[in-house]
Amino acid sequence: MGSNLGDRAGHLERALGELRGGGVEVKRVSSVWETEPVGVRNQPWFRNVVAEGETELFPVQLLDRLQEIEIRMGRRRLREQGPRTMDIDILLYGNFCIRSRRLTVPHPRLGERKFVLEPLVELAPDLRHPVSRLTMRELLALTPDRSTVRRLET
Repeated sequence: MGSNLGDRAGHLERALGELRGGGVEVKRVSSVWETEPVGVRNQPWFRNVVAEGETELFPVQLLDRLQEIEIRMGRRRLREQGPRTMDIDILLYGNFCIRSRRLTVPHPRLGERKFVLEPLVELAPDLRHPVSRLTMRELLALTPDRSTVRRLET
């Protein structure tokens, strides 16, 4: 999840709280990472975390829940890759591969996003991508993304 508008750290904490109250048991959360925008570069830097959770929600139900949280937190989809108070993506759903009109899991750009891979490697460096079978650590080493990503001290 990530935020680059307003109280970025506060938005991340609130989103984690909303997950906990919305049918997701949050097991672990990465450090907070400050990340350079990718794609649309003329916007504030992001704060990002990766969370590991357990849920009884089906994948599309989980997607609906995440989008509800984004909307409650003021997310407006005005511009592709534009600034946002909150963005929550499903990166992985166990070892499942899902391809539907609304949802693709594993996230199709997971291996191209250093801002996702750095915190994911922090949590689960040896976790294997269900399609490529590469570990998260290997994906990070191979990513073409050269954007700046730095762990914030807590």
